[in-house]
Amino acid sequence: MLKKAFSNYINNFKGFSREIWILTFVTFINRAGTMVLPFLSKYLKEDLGFSYSQVGWIMVSFGCGSMLGSWLGGKLSDKIGFYKVMIFSLLTSGLMFFGLQHITTYEGLLVAIFLIMTIADMFRPAMFVSLAAYAKPENRTRALTLVRLAVNLGFAAGPALGGLIIMNIGYKGLFWVDGLTCIIAILIFWYKVKEKQKSSYLDKKHPGEVLTASVFKDIPFWIFLITCLINGIIFFQLFTTLPLYHREQFNLTELRTGLLLTFNGILIFLMEMPIVSYIERKKFNKVKIVGIGTFIMGLCMYLLLLNQWEIVLWIMMFFMTFGEMLAFPFSNSFAMSRAPKGHEGRYMAIFTMSYSLAHILSAKTGMTNIELYGYQYNWFFMGSLGLLGAFLGYITLRLLKKEKQKALKLHK
Repeated sequence: MLKKAFSNYINNFKGFSREIWILTFVTFINRAGTMVLPFLSKYLKEDLGFSYSQVGWIMVSFGCGSMLGSWLGGKLSDKIGFYKVMIFSLLTSGLMFFGLQHITTYEGLLVAIFLIMTIADMFRPAMFVSLAAYAKPENRTRALTLVRLAVNLGFAAGPALGGLIIMNIGYKGLFWVDGLTCIIAILIFWYKVKEKQKSSYLDKKHPGEVLTASVFKDIPFWIFLITCLINGIIFFQLFTTLPLYHREQFNLTELRTGLLLTFNGILIFLMEMPIVSYIERKKFNKVKIVGIGTFIMGLCMYLLLLNQWEIVLWIMMFFMTFGEMLAFPFSNSFAMSRAPKGHEGRYMAIFTMSYSLAHILSAKTGMTNIELYGYQYNWFFMGSLGLLGAFLGYITLRLLKKEKQKALKLHK
């Protein structure tokens, strides 16, 4: 029985092209090296001595750069192709991370982090478009899940290793590792994967679910993006306010904070692909799954109101991971399915921008809530936001049903 279960698990990973596996490996190397992010708020607060408000504004700068980078990455992917954008983004941002460790003033970090994130996050929409190029249409959700698996496996290794680096070398070591892994990852990609011409991967047999005149007129898509924005705001609490809460409420070390994030990555590695494959086989509605995931993530914030026992952090992380596994892969897939062919970059840019905006709002709102009202208020606020996100997912579902009924009438 164990052998059969293992065989079924392995079957979920079959059918991918060589390029998808290389992209997955490169993503793992890059994410494993991204150790600065989980510890950035701690570095700014504890090592450089900034106030909560200053940390919040630097994280806003981080998110603003991420938004601009996402927009540029999507725009340039449609114009010059995803391949060039990916190489430029990781190579340049890797070099910039080397210099970041030498900037310690508040104003300098506002500018430097904005510039680095602008370059670094050009990679994300370009990477999503690359999946459209290298994955078969029927494998795209699983390919997205595979790459997400690499991201989370990288995050599983990264924070624990990052905690050890901080304890033995200091925060400066993180910047060197982050820069090197960016450069190594993209050199492997450039050497192993050849560029595809745009015309060779436009999918004429499987057009988008809905072809709209403009992304800005796609009302269901924009309401869906608000749901994505909300689950992003909740998720980023794991990297902004929660590490500070670990230290201040439970006196956890960086290593123990890293282990909690590692727990998240291991759960995703073991469970996400089988869950996604099962949902795909059963053909459950993607938007409904995203709404359920957002609802669970909201409830997890309420769990943190129980602040007497450390075990609550582990229980919360378990359910948060489950909500994340439902919300994120299918939100990616739905966004890609809405895009008219040849405009995937534009749609994926706006989609990734929603998570960049989430990073801005997550950090600033969370830090302001804590500074003015305390951690308990912040967890209640974030939990209520999750319930609103789930409700907006339901509204999106209703609009999509009406849209489908209208399309059927026109065909008749």
